[in-house]
Amino acid sequence: MIVKRRLGGRIADDLSFFAGWLGQPKTTGSIIPTSWTMAKRMASVADPASGLPVLELGPGTGVITRAILDRGVAPGQLISLEYSTEFYQRLKRDIPGVQFVNGDAFNLATSLGAHADATFDCVISALPLLNFPMADRIALMEDLLDRIPAGRPVIQFSYGLKPSVPPGGGNYTVNRYDVVYRNIPPARLWLYRRPS
Repeated sequence: MIVKRRLGGRIADDLSFFAGWLGQPKTTGSIIPTSWTMAKRMASVADPASGLPVLELGPGTGVITRAILDRGVAPGQLISLEYSTEFYQRLKRDIPGVQFVNGDAFNLATSLGAHADATFDCVISALPLLNFPMADRIALMEDLLDRIPAGRPVIQFSYGLKPSVPPGGGNYTVNRYDVVYRNIPPARLWLYRRPS
């Protein structure tokens, strides 16, 4: 029975995500949600013992959100920003306690509202950055790195062979963290940091 519910939930997530992609392909980025394997790898950079909240960008159907919670981050310590109002409403219903925000990651000062001045432990981003102009990507990365302590990471995936925000564009370093083959399509994970 539990397996049936999990399978049913996964199918519903896939269908919902595909519908979101059809409606907003620029902001959804893929036709199916992130795999559990990739979600766990992305969540692994969070440090629940830091005492700082974690910022998640682009939770979609909540696969990475759940992995962050499984990592040990308390729901009230997770600020999760979702652009799609439909996904946002579903996330609020399905994952209680997480501080979901409906807004635009490229305008964090407004979108984060009461959390706009917060310092975060790290940023876990599933935004489809390759769909946006390079200048916007670099500006976003600089903004995100301003919101976390030096040395702490922003983790970002890319379906391309290179990072979606390349090195040399701003005041940050970029290192490959992993390649996740158990994802459709396979993805590369990149860590962005400011030197500590």
